[in-house]
Amino acid sequence: MAAMARASSGLQYPDRFYAAASYAGFDGSPKSSSKALRSKFSDEAALLLYGLYQQATVGRCNVPEPSSWHAIEKSKWKSWDGLGNMVPAEAMRLFVKILEEEEPGWYSRVSSFVPEPEPILDVQINNDPKIEPIIENGNSIPETKNISTENGSLPESQDKDVLVEGLGSIVVYDQWISPPVSGLRPKARYEHGAAVIQDKMYIFGGNHNGRYLSDLHVLDLRSWAWTKLEAKTQSAESPPEKLTPCAGHSLIPWENKLLSVAGHTKDPSDAIQVRVFDVQTSTWSNLKTYGKPPVSRGGQSVTLVGTSLVIFGGQDAKRTLLNDLHILDLETMTWDEIDAVGAPPSPRSDHAAAVHAERYLLIFGGGSHATCFNDLHVLDLQAMEWSRPTQQGDIPTPRAGHAGVTVGENWFIVGGGDNKNGVSETVVLNMSTLVWSVVTSVQGRVPIASEGISLVVSSYGGEDILVSFGGYNGRYTNEVNVLKPSHKSTLQSKMMATPVPDSVSAVHNITNPTRDVESEFEGAQEGKIREIVMDNIESDHLKNKSEQTKELVSTLKAEKEELESSLNKEKIHSLQLKQELSDAENRNDELYKELQSVRLQLVAEQSRCFKLEVDVAELRQKLQTMETLQKELDLLQRQKAASEEAFKAKQKQGSGGVWGWLAGSPPPEEA
Repeated sequence: MAAMARASSGLQYPDRFYAAASYAGFDGSPKSSSKALRSKFSDEAALLLYGLYQQATVGRCNVPEPSSWHAIEKSKWKSWDGLGNMVPAEAMRLFVKILEEEEPGWYSRVSSFVPEPEPILDVQINNDPKIEPIIENGNSIPETKNISTENGSLPESQDKDVLVEGLGSIVVYDQWISPPVSGLRPKARYEHGAAVIQDKMYIFGGNHNGRYLSDLHVLDLRSWAWTKLEAKTQSAESPPEKLTPCAGHSLIPWENKLLSVAGHTKDPSDAIQVRVFDVQTSTWSNLKTYGKPPVSRGGQSVTLVGTSLVIFGGQDAKRTLLNDLHILDLETMTWDEIDAVGAPPSPRSDHAAAVHAERYLLIFGGGSHATCFNDLHVLDLQAMEWSRPTQQGDIPTPRAGHAGVTVGENWFIVGGGDNKNGVSETVVLNMSTLVWSVVTSVQGRVPIASEGISLVVSSYGGEDILVSFGGYNGRYTNEVNVLKPSHKSTLQSKMMATPVPDSVSAVHNITNPTRDVESEFEGAQEGKIREIVMDNIESDHLKNKSEQTKELVSTLKAEKEELESSLNKEKIHSLQLKQELSDAENRNDELYKELQSVRLQLVAEQSRCFKLEVDVAELRQKLQTMETLQKELDLLQRQKAASEEAFKAKQKQGSGGVWGWLAGSPPPEEA
């Protein structure tokens, strides 16, 4: 099987696709292709191949939907229309992938009329990634390059698909390369934030030699040119406040904006700060939130799930490790602390987090002050329950400071360290089966084996690419590396929004860790399109199936309308509550101002009252003194009156003796 895969991979795209389409029976005639499909493939595979062929050769389905009476054409139309905006290059790859699953030996059967592929070049990385072509027999052939890295080298390339890109560089599947970037590179750093919006990678903040940064740079993933943005700050204060440098934060793309969440700062605040960068106006502003925000921290994980941010762990300004769980609703801007059941992960920071099927939050690795982890924890966001499922495959070694991104159901983990060495392996976890595998490995002290590295996912030429930047592995780096993964998401997840496949139960079921991977794959394949109708199926059966499908569609539409109505009501109610809350805050501000005025008046009245009490006390003291003086005056007046009476009496007595003597009366006898 491995030899067959290498043989079939030799023919380049789009030639390989056209060879596969010719083998499957697509020669431009709908009738002949239909007959070939019926004779070679199952119903499911035939319909999938038809839809992918149309998407690759014609593009997105823009033809009107056939009537229910033409069940065959309607099923084929659904297969094509379900692919949506899938780019033709991706449709070609998936077409060949399904053909190889159905017919592993197809390439050997068509080798008689398919031209022999050119020898696969042994392409490796060079410090100067520009490719100098060698002219040979009139044809331009890219020259092979040798690896040149610091204290080590990347392993030799294997038999992979080699594609010559418009960059002038050669991209190998599952191999890290350095693209030819131009412009002024950002300063070397780690623990920065990175995010992609419209094929542009934004780098914000980080740590360089213990110094926090606040600069913002953008890398165009089409021209690979660096640009430094002169961002402004929007503030009600005058002049505007400066943007606070930070590191260990999270940068999340949301509605053509960037959200910078948390992070370590020189002067930390009490609560988490959320800042918004508008890429249209190049303006930073603070996001106003409601509720009780988490304490400030850095090294946390922030995961966008629908319209909510899920924040877990990290360490606060006092370097205390955390394992709390918070959710910020981006529609109501309200914080909510979650108390989930089950055993949560131990307190940690610098871990990685991802969401699977919009329901399961996965936490991997991270570190404490003394050790690093390689455990995997899963949070069911519907039941709010923690579990620790059994990992399978090549389980990664303990690490912290690593970065991860998801491509379909695959979770890629890059970089990190274990307090001794940087991690050299790039690993991937199938989130449906919980099976780990190694994508590639590097040797020596290279940027990929760094702590505090950033990793984003974008697309180039219709295929997914992983882009890493920065990190620290004994020295700070500002290099960009790109990997084109051969791991693709399942066709089911790309084609239509279906319920979570049975295989996802592996995330939640920890009682049966040895379940067969092949049975998991078969369970996932049950979600593929099943309405494949061939010419020899009875018309009555087609009509019954069509009617059942119509009833099911009608029921689903009714439920969808009901849910949309309920959602609109909830949104209206939420807006009303936000308006009421805003009005209440305004009233509260007015009442507070009035309360302050009343308090000032009360203080003035209290001061006046105190003065009056002092005056009253003084008057009372004077009054008491006057009463005492009045009593003394009365006493003196009575004494004076008594003295005057006594004097008068004595005077009268003396006067009577003289007159009596004059009158000839004898004087009174003396007692």
